[in-house]
Formats: sequence, C-alpha cells, structure tokens
Amino acid sequence: MIEIQNVTTLDGEVKTLHLESSTRHVIDAKGLLLFPALIDPHVHFRTPGLEHKENWISGARAAIHGGITTVFDMPNTLPSTITKMRLDEKYSLIDQQLKMAQIPLRYRLFLGADKNHFQEIARCRDQIIGLKIFMGSSTGDLLMDDESSLHAAFSLAHKFDLLVAVHAEDEEEIQKRKSACQDFSSVHVHSEIRHRRAAWIATKKAIELAKLYKTRLYLLHISTKEELELIEAAKEEGLNVFAETTPHHLFLTEKDYAVWGTKVQMNPPLRAQEDTIALWEGIKKGVIDCIGSDHAPHTLEEKAKEYGKAPSGIPGVETTLPLLLNAASLGKITLPRIIELMKTNIETIFRLPKNDDLLLIDIDRIKSVEERELKTKCGWSPYAGKSLKGWPTHVIMKGHLYALS
Repeated sequence: MIEIQNVTTLDGEVKTLHLESSTRHVIDAKGLLLFPALIDPHVHFRTPGLEHKENWISGARAAIHGGITTVFDMPNTLPSTITKMRLDEKYSLIDQQLKMAQIPLRYRLFLGADKNHFQEIARCRDQIIGLKIFMGSSTGDLLMDDESSLHAAFSLAHKFDLLVAVHAEDEEEIQKRKSACQDFSSVHVHSEIRHRRAAWIATKKAIELAKLYKTRLYLLHISTKEELELIEAAKEEGLNVFAETTPHHLFLTEKDYAVWGTKVQMNPPLRAQEDTIALWEGIKKGVIDCIGSDHAPHTLEEKAKEYGKAPSGIPGVETTLPLLLNAASLGKITLPRIIELMKTNIETIFRLPKNDDLLLIDIDRIKSVEERELKTKCGWSPYAGKSLKGWPTHVIMKGHLYALS
C-alpha cells in the first residue's frame, strides 16, 4: 500500500490517498500538488543501433524524472523500424532494457513509412500508435518526398484507420535554399536552409492529403506562425488535423545559436521571437493540441562538430514539465492546460486507454537545471543553469513509487 498524506488537488482540496502496491510506503505530501503522470508523444530513445546516445534504460529514467510514464518512440533508428520483423525485434529489445532498468514504462511505437515497404503497414497496424512520415530529411533514412508515395501512404493510413504523424518540411525547398547558400561557417544558416517556407509548403501539402483521403493527421513540432494559420483553418473546416509543438520552439529562438551553437541545431530549426509568441497564442486558442519533447539526444562530441557535420536534435524529456511549470508560475499557461497538452488530449487523439499513474509536484521549488543530475545518457541540456520554479518529486506507476529528489 502507498499512502499519500495531505496532498493538495488542483481544485485546492487536501486529501489522503491509498494506492495499491506490493510494498508499503507513506509519503507526507503536505505542500505538494497532485497531478496525473504525463505522456510524451515524441521521443527518440535510439534503440536499436544508436545506443551510445540513449537507450531505454537511461531513457526510462529520464522520462520518470520528467514526470512522464508513457512515451511514443519514433522509427528512425538503425536500422529504421519499417517492417514487422524490425518492429518485433525493437519491442523485444525495449522490453529487455526496461526489465534491466526495473521501470515498467508505458510505451508505444511508430512505424516508419517507407516507399519500398508499403505492404508492412497492414502487417503492423495493430502493433503501432501511428505511421511516421518524413517529408523532409532528418536523422536516418526515412525521407519520403515524392508525390505518389505520399498519396499511397495517406491512402493506406485511412484504409487501416491509422493516424499519420508528419515531419512537415519540404525537401525540395530545403535543397533549393541549401544550393543557394554561400556561407556554411555558422549554424545560424540552419534556419535559412530549413526556411519557414519549407515548413509551410509541407504542412499545406499534408493537410491537403489528409482532406483528400480523410486521414487523421498529427503534425509534429510545429514551429512557425504560418503553419498555425493553416492548421487553424483546417480545424475550422472540420478536418481531423492535430498539432504538436515542442519546448525548444516555445522557450528558445534563433538568437540562442549565439550561446549554444550546434547544440541547439534541430529539425525544424529555431525560429524568430514572433513565432514563439504565436505558438503560445496557439496554445491559448487551442490550435496546438499537444506538447512533445522531440527528445533527440546526441553525444557532446557529436554536437561539438562544425555546422554541416553536427547532427540535429536535442534532449528534452526530463525538462519539458519543469519548463512548463515555470511558465505557469509566470502566468503564461495554466496547470489544467498543461494536463490537457501532455495527457488528456494525447489520450483522445491517439485513442489510448486511461491509466491511474500519478505525479506529485512541488510547485514552489526553485532549482536550476544541472547537467550532472540529468538521467539521459547524453548528459547535457540547452537549459543548463536555468532556474525553474516547479519540479516533480514523486511518480507512482503500476504500484511502484519513484522518489525523484
């Protein structure tokens, strides 16, 4: 039995909870806030093939310390998860690693859409949370940029009632701007090569395909105000279009290149302050449905390389909630809205069964992000040294208690 004494609910009620467990724990939660444990719908835990960056032992620990008990993992591993055989192998590896970590993390997997393996979609449809399409090149080899393949993927997704999650950057536009670029000496050029127009073109195309085939569409890591305009119009039209943004597009801008260099190189890239403002407005208006960390760890050695050789992506699964809690303390977002963006909306969009995982939060705790305390294998964060108010203290999942501090 886990007894949680004197905990405060979101509506201000102080209560004591008794939760089933094979072990006995008593927590005096006076001053702590009761929250549901959260979901991260967008992580790259790197298994198989890239475990020097992350695996499910370190990834699970990082998730738990971020108040996350459910994650959706992406297919751009090595090799890419594009067949039932690879999907089964990945499930087996993950289960082995979670057993070693002794963390029964809840997880689902995306299948990568690959133009040479469309037959695998039918074989995997009952094992996956959705179909992932890369309209622009990123980490891995899953680029799908030709019209016929995109039409086929959206059509099959509708046929098998699968949600399509899209990395919406137009590859032709990216390559055009890259060819026109004269100076690759600074990472600042990354936001020009992967220009906002590339995001707009691909987002517009994805919405048109979703409308044509009546496909449920989940647009990943939205980063610009123009994309939000397209998504808002699609929602007003009644299309099943859903939008995700990331903490790095909410809390960082292209000005941060000057401080962090290639460490904050990611796809899609950092944008202007006006886009950050638009994203926050999109959250308030309900245009943005979810927040996913896009946790994409790389080693410090990899990220220290010059632009053009450094990989794109940053860690984030264990800092997303503290960043949002700090934003709540500043009046930028409400606590119920955080729960919608990182729990209830995700359950609805992805048709997940509800669970009773819980989270205790010290809403008044002020602490800086310390890299030595991070659980992710990569061991660094672009928020290092940033003082945040509001941190998770305990996670209760499947009868297990995890004390985080």
